[in-house]
Amino acid sequence: MTNPHNVRVLLADDDRGMRTGVRLSLVGHGFEVCAEADSADAAVAAARRSQPDVCLVEVELPGGGVATVERILQDHPAAAIVMLSASVDDEHLFASLRAGARGYLPKDMDPARLPMALHGVLSGEAALPRELMGRVLGELRAVQRGRHATQLAGLGVVLSRREQQVLELLDRGLDTASIGAALGISRVTVRRHVSQVVRKLGVPDRDAALRVIRDDRGESPT
Repeated sequence: MTNPHNVRVLLADDDRGMRTGVRLSLVGHGFEVCAEADSADAAVAAARRSQPDVCLVEVELPGGGVATVERILQDHPAAAIVMLSASVDDEHLFASLRAGARGYLPKDMDPARLPMALHGVLSGEAALPRELMGRVLGELRAVQRGRHATQLAGLGVVLSRREQQVLELLDRGLDTASIGAALGISRVTVRRHVSQVVRKLGVPDRDAALRVIRDDRGESPT
């Protein structure tokens, strides 16, 4: 009989062997694989049918892994989605986070670490290996060299270094948990910095803050 306290997991990967390996790594750790899928359409249908707590989605799933994230979250916004990837690609990484994924894990990670990573996601953490956090920070530093500093100076707004970092990652589409993981700070601290940015920009919320930044550099709001 299934333990009623098990976390329900959807596995979306067209590699049957990979799905089997993931399923075995989750057995006995408080997870139940409630559905499997080998394509985007099948994953979306399975999510509607089984209402999983967690979805593990292969980045290059036939039909599009990132598109799968967006489609599942439209129907099931409470689902925690973590991407699985055979190789790290910056474009896929940031696209996945922007789409709403809460993590991005390599397929060759130690299987014993997967249950811990998923429990962390369910507790509000982001599932990002250290080297990927480094990429997020590297992107942050690269883009931060003058772009927002120039804009903010033109608006007469002075942000602290950490506030600028948080604003940049918000602009990149990361959520509170992912920003906290990337910067090594708590979600409470992230929210405090966001509140400061909002206050200094004189706007009502974070969405309005992003519109100010994007309008100032001539971008259409997303």
